Amino acid sequence: MPGPSPGLRRALLGLWAALGLGLFGLSAVSQEPFWADLQPRVAFVERGGSLWLNCSTNCPRPERGGLETSLRRNGTQRGLRWLARQLVDIREPETQPVCFFRCFWVATRVLHYFPSLPERPDRVELMPLPPWQPVGENFTLSCRVPGAGPRASLTLTLLRGAQELIRRSFAGEPPRARGAVLTATVLARREDHGANFSCRAELDLRPHGLGLFENSSAPRELRTFSLSPDPPRLTAPRLLEVGSERPVSCALDGLFPASEARVYLALGDQNLSPDVTLDGDALVATATATASAEQEGARQLVCNVTLGGEDRETRENVTIYSFPAPLLTLSEPSVSEGQMVTVTCTAVAQALVTLEGVPAAVPGQPAQLQLNATENDDRRNFFCDATLDVDGETLIKNRSAELRVLYAPRLDDSDCPRSWTWPEGPEQTLRCEARGNPEPSVHCARSDGGAVLALGLLGPITRALSGTYRCKAANDQGEAVKDVTLTVEYAPALDSVGCPERLTWLEGTEASLSCVAHGVPPPDVICMRSGELAAVIEGLLRVTREHAGTYRCEATNPRGSAAKNVAITVEYGPRFEEPSCPSNWTWVEGSGHLFPCEVDGKPQPSVKCVGSGGATEGVLLPLAPPDPSPRAPRIPRVLAPGIYICNATNRHGSVAKTVVVSAESPPEMDESTCPSHQTWLEGAEASALACAARGRPSPGVLCSREGTPWPEQQRVSREDAGIYHCVATNAHGTDSRTVTVGVEYRPVVAELAASPPGGVRPGGNFTLTCRAEAWPPAQISWRAPPGALNIGLSSNNSTLSVAGAMGSHGGEYECAATNAHGRHARRITVRVAGPWLWVAVGGAAGGAALLAAGAGLAFYVQSTACKKGEYNVQEAESSGEAVCLNGAGGGAGGAAGAEGGPEAAGGAAESPAEGEVFAIQLTSA
Repeated sequence: MPGPSPGLRRALLGLWAALGLGLFGLSAVSQEPFWADLQPRVAFVERGGSLWLNCSTNCPRPERGGLETSLRRNGTQRGLRWLARQLVDIREPETQPVCFFRCFWVATRVLHYFPSLPERPDRVELMPLPPWQPVGENFTLSCRVPGAGPRASLTLTLLRGAQELIRRSFAGEPPRARGAVLTATVLARREDHGANFSCRAELDLRPHGLGLFENSSAPRELRTFSLSPDPPRLTAPRLLEVGSERPVSCALDGLFPASEARVYLALGDQNLSPDVTLDGDALVATATATASAEQEGARQLVCNVTLGGEDRETRENVTIYSFPAPLLTLSEPSVSEGQMVTVTCTAVAQALVTLEGVPAAVPGQPAQLQLNATENDDRRNFFCDATLDVDGETLIKNRSAELRVLYAPRLDDSDCPRSWTWPEGPEQTLRCEARGNPEPSVHCARSDGGAVLALGLLGPITRALSGTYRCKAANDQGEAVKDVTLTVEYAPALDSVGCPERLTWLEGTEASLSCVAHGVPPPDVICMRSGELAAVIEGLLRVTREHAGTYRCEATNPRGSAAKNVAITVEYGPRFEEPSCPSNWTWVEGSGHLFPCEVDGKPQPSVKCVGSGGATEGVLLPLAPPDPSPRAPRIPRVLAPGIYICNATNRHGSVAKTVVVSAESPPEMDESTCPSHQTWLEGAEASALACAARGRPSPGVLCSREGTPWPEQQRVSREDAGIYHCVATNAHGTDSRTVTVGVEYRPVVAELAASPPGGVRPGGNFTLTCRAEAWPPAQISWRAPPGALNIGLSSNNSTLSVAGAMGSHGGEYECAATNAHGRHARRITVRVAGPWLWVAVGGAAGGAALLAAGAGLAFYVQSTACKKGEYNVQEAESSGEAVCLNGAGGGAGGAAGAEGGPEAAGGAAESPAEGEVFAIQLTSA
């Protein structure tokens, strides 16, 4: 069960305070008025909920008291001047609880009215909106929330979509007030079209210990519209003929929303189905109006536009009429020449007809014409017009008819000339036309039964069509005959028979140049040498080789001209010329050149050169072809020098010449004459590179190092190693080789060092490192003190290491470097000192003796031992470094204690005369 409410707790505190003032209260009984109080004064409980009521008094010692209510109770708690009672399952809307006490025989009674059950806004109603609302006019929004309360805690909000329009709370209303209504006036806008309006109710009972209860109405959609006060604009014909179709249109601006507008378009009782086109706020409806005979007369065309329950309408008058074209008839549409013909034109009763410009006497009467048919009346058109007045407008319709007159053919010179002259080539249409009805057929053929002309057809004109033709025109009325002559002209032509393209003359004989041309009219022909204006060739000529060349022959007639080049070749026997076939020739090996021997002669003579004695006997000398050819003779690798006889022959004779041939070659170097890798020894006497070249004449060879001249020096040094470039040169070219020179030298032990450089205790580790400079690379070997065991070496022997040093490891170590050119060695001394454990266990006398010995040792090290290259043991321990080394006698020697000394004088294969001593102090802590 829940505990007392906060009001009940306050009452209990007041009760204890009253007991503390007992005497004071008793003395004031007869003076103060007594009261009773009921808490809480205002309470809200959800249906079915519970509530604690507290009833209290200021009477010091009330005799009795109670709390009366009609609601269901669950439990009661009491004090001296108070009591509390829990009300449960509250389902009544309100009640009247009574709180009473009796104090000194005086009854005190309190009656409270308080609401107990709030009503949630379960039903929120938005009143219906108008089906259409004009833009710019006000409309009313009304929201109703029946039964919800208390009203003082209720808030209503009218919304457009999610936008709040009006919000109102009902604070200050009586507690019993229930339900609420909110009404607002809103101006309709265009953007409100299609908008949803709703109402939201909020019952806020959080100040009373309950929650916030919300609910909203169902949304209602508003439809706004705007309709122009102007009527629609109607476009239609004023007159409409029966059976015709004409477009009509109806337009109206200022519509919103234009897509919601409805258009009604009708002609009389005929409902038209318009196509509606929208452009913003404008509407255009178009339709096709068809007039029928049943609608003849005046009719109204109606356009009605409806939007939002309002409409705009326009009406126009349309007159529907019937006016068929006039009827034009011929007594005979086709007659023979000389017959009579009657032409008649009629129309509807109200129309006035006119035939060939002559009107009828009155409307409704026909018009008539008679004539005697002649050849000129064939294909004559007769015209009939009819006029009719309809609703103040004059309408005109007409009709025509053609008369055919039959007559025999006629061949006139204008339509079929007696003589034709055509140029050859372009396509032409040959016409020989005859007049007559029916249209005559015309046929033209040669009198000998040869070629037939394709009259009326487009075709090429050829010289084969030339000749005389007989033309006949015939139809069912008769026949006509006529002879015609056709002449075809064409430009000159020079063919290979009358004017050959090539002529061959022999030097010293007689010849002439003549060309015959074909053409109509016959052409004139002249020939002249190209490039010479006045050199016209006529008659017989005594042929010389100067007559060879190209001649231009030209034939001319009125239809054009033709030209042709004639090439005249003059042939003669062979002849040697010194520049083109030299008597002395030098062949260069590898040059790709062959013996050039060109012989003058036509036709081109054949040439052969054959050796005539010695090594060249019977040997053919390769000849260079006169023109580059893929079938050129193979270039020989070796050519025998000597004397050759050359013979040139063509069909007009033969000639011989003696040629002396010599052979030379460009420089050539290879691995055998100039090796690409050469090795020198440092310190040896300097000499040139071993490079030579073959060639005739003998080439000169020059070598340089990377573009610098050959240096002048006495001995080889390792700096001479590098890349050299050698070039061999003679009159026929150059050859070059790149030579790599390597310099080898004796070994030198460049570095011998110990690690660590400081002290090493017994059992500790130390490492000796030996580095040598040599080429080819030196082999490293070590010599250790006798009895030194467990010594480790690296893979190339450059490092000696000892793990767990003992006394036997102390002494002199030697590192030797050896290659094919010599040997060099350096030594280093390692001393291992035992532990000083006896200092800790000796007596006082032993300690003093030890101190004295130490002092003496210090003096010895500083004065004598340093001169022998040993460390000062105690100073090294105290200062962390050796005092001197190798007799230096100062701190400078300590810095070099781990390095090998300089090389000894003498051979590189022996150790130095005076060994270098390096002392490393190995101590224990």
